[in-house]
Amino acid sequence: MSALRVVVAMDSFKGSLASAAAGEAVRLGVLDAAPEAEVLVLPLADGGEGTVEALAWGAGGEPVETDTVDALGRSLRAAYVVLPDGTAVVEAARTIGLEGLAVVDDTVPPRASSSGLGLQLRHALAARTGTVLVGLGGSATTDGGTGMLRALGADVRGGEGNPLWSFASLDVATLPDLSRVVVLSDVTNPLTGDAGAARVFAPQKGATPEQVEHLEAQLLRWGAALDGLRPVSGLPGAGAAGGLGAALLACGARLVGGFDEVARRSGLREAATGADLVLTGEGSLDHQTAMGKGPAGVARLAAEAGALVVGLGGRVDRPAPAPFDAVFAIHAEPRSLAAALDPATTAAELRATAREVVALLGHRAPRGAR
Repeated sequence: MSALRVVVAMDSFKGSLASAAAGEAVRLGVLDAAPEAEVLVLPLADGGEGTVEALAWGAGGEPVETDTVDALGRSLRAAYVVLPDGTAVVEAARTIGLEGLAVVDDTVPPRASSSGLGLQLRHALAARTGTVLVGLGGSATTDGGTGMLRALGADVRGGEGNPLWSFASLDVATLPDLSRVVVLSDVTNPLTGDAGAARVFAPQKGATPEQVEHLEAQLLRWGAALDGLRPVSGLPGAGAAGGLGAALLACGARLVGGFDEVARRSGLREAATGADLVLTGEGSLDHQTAMGKGPAGVARLAAEAGALVVGLGGRVDRPAPAPFDAVFAIHAEPRSLAAALDPATTAAELRATAREVVALLGHRAPRGAR
């Protein structure tokens, strides 16, 4: 009998394990049950947190350290990566990320600015002549990209700190050429409205109901200014990262699916072809997973390739969302959130659950058996 062929493509378990660490824990679990198995671990990201790491891991790359600032304007040393083909990859979560803030409350929205991402993007554009990928997601900002465009050289008139808070006017004549910028995001939200950046995402970034409505009103004004350049405010993805998607699209960038781009560059589709079992997952496998998130993309590719696909999550909704064959919650007992997020615990439980999945298959997951 031929050796079991397994592909592991884990998303990050936010607040606990990065994609690479989660994948390694699952790999060890597979080998615990089937030492002879062929296990390939591939990176997974959808444009949000972990995109730089995933693309560097999958394709190789050289980190480039830059001086920038975080979402609250504090000095920060952060890296983007340059891939072997010359493509630069910049990630919003690394500079203006929500997880970089010690406290997330109603003092954040009036101050949080995307200028740090703009500084890093400006460096990448000046230093490179090729494509610049910008991963959106995980940002602490809802400034519509006003801070980013100001850092890139645009004349954005408004208050100090977060110019959106009192936005007045926009002039992009001094912006660099952004036509070689490719935005990575699987968020489909428009800039404004009930599904927009303020009403959907701002509460997660500390905004009170009153602040949400203030931001919505300002984003409507900002969206009108951007639409004067190019009609973008109603486009899917315009609301990504607090409106960064709209700002970049209006100024000449284009948007692609973050998962699809990472999967293409890492060879995930090719790896799934001929695999017996594909293991994927993230912190919570729920109704949002099916709305374009990374594990759902993995499940889709695995299903198309005829492999068995199993999802592993810190928590799961049942029934398993299509096209997963099954989903498993990894924790063996009830735990507080703090205990469940402990990296050592998460790694141990991922390893144990992966071992049990492979043992349940009896070391045999016939190719194409669905």
